[in-house]
Amino acid sequence: MQKVKLPIKVDPVRTAQKRLDYDGIIKADLLSRLAGSTQSVISDANVNLFFDLDQRRTPFMRGNASVDVMLTCQRCQGEFPHTISVEFCYSPVRDEEAIDKLPDAYEPTIVDENGDINLIQLIEDELMLELPQVARHDNDDCKIGTHNLSFGDIPVADERPNPFAVLKNLKS
Repeated sequence: MQKVKLPIKVDPVRTAQKRLDYDGIIKADLLSRLAGSTQSVISDANVNLFFDLDQRRTPFMRGNASVDVMLTCQRCQGEFPHTISVEFCYSPVRDEEAIDKLPDAYEPTIVDENGDINLIQLIEDELMLELPQVARHDNDDCKIGTHNLSFGDIPVADERPNPFAVLKNLKS
């Protein structure tokens, strides 16, 4: 099956009632916030979405996405490619009060005044959350590696008497 561009906005309730699936891409130029959090976005994001209703007739959207980005190693400051892969499951809600009634299996996503959600923004948020806190090469690929990670000598701590040493004398 050929991958197509995902729609920017979708009505999740109507789409879940129709039980639609999307197998598509998000063009790299639409992922501007992700590009701002990385050196660059190398590839288009591959996205699979599945809309359905659960046993309680709650609409939900389950999916996964992956994209290749360029990151800067925090040890050697060199660039390296990194693949981000995420899985998610959302259910649309109209307001904050409906979030408490939602089953724990679903993350809430608030729909706009037309009942739509912005798929591009939602998936981009998920990809950004999956970025590593500290980007770095594998130890074998990094110029610095693990053997050059000390930054000076650690001073020896003062030899203070142990405050619990008195209790040793009470034992005998």
